Amino acid sequence: MIAGARFAKWGLGLFIFGVFLTFGIIAHYCVGSRWPNGELFMQNITLWWACPWTLSVAAVQAGGLGMVAIGLTLMLAARVSRTHLAADSSVALWFCIVGLLGVFAVGYPGYFVFDAIWPSFYYSPVAVGKNVWLLGQALFIAVYFAGTIFAFNAARRALNVVSAEAKL
Repeated sequence: MIAGARFAKWGLGLFIFGVFLTFGIIAHYCVGSRWPNGELFMQNITLWWACPWTLSVAAVQAGGLGMVAIGLTLMLAARVSRTHLAADSSVALWFCIVGLLGVFAVGYPGYFVFDAIWPSFYYSPVAVGKNVWLLGQALFIAVYFAGTIFAFNAARRALNVVSAEAKL
């Protein structure tokens, strides 16, 4: 039960953090881009929504809500099952937290680091900079995904025990 509550609390906190991060996107829209928008960028505007932080903010918000759902599922599993979920769920929780905070770190403040290394990488065709930046975010999304799989397996094992007991 405690592991599920921790998941739900962290998830709500990360979701609220993601909502707060949208103010940066709004400010970006108000101020405009730091670099001139190139032709290739303008052709691909639907993918990027004209702001470099959209992906990381969306990942933090959706991931936070996912953690709430996982937390509620773990609380239910702990309530109906006699098995102990803490060890599996604790590892899963930290994978999810590190994954979402890593996506934020690479995608939001990391954008400025990448922009210092590859100026205008986001707005012009600097493929190396853009690919490294996106792969960094993808790595942390994969870490988050691994955490969700660990949590799913913990809940599934606990609920399978209940199902097996019900058949007896």
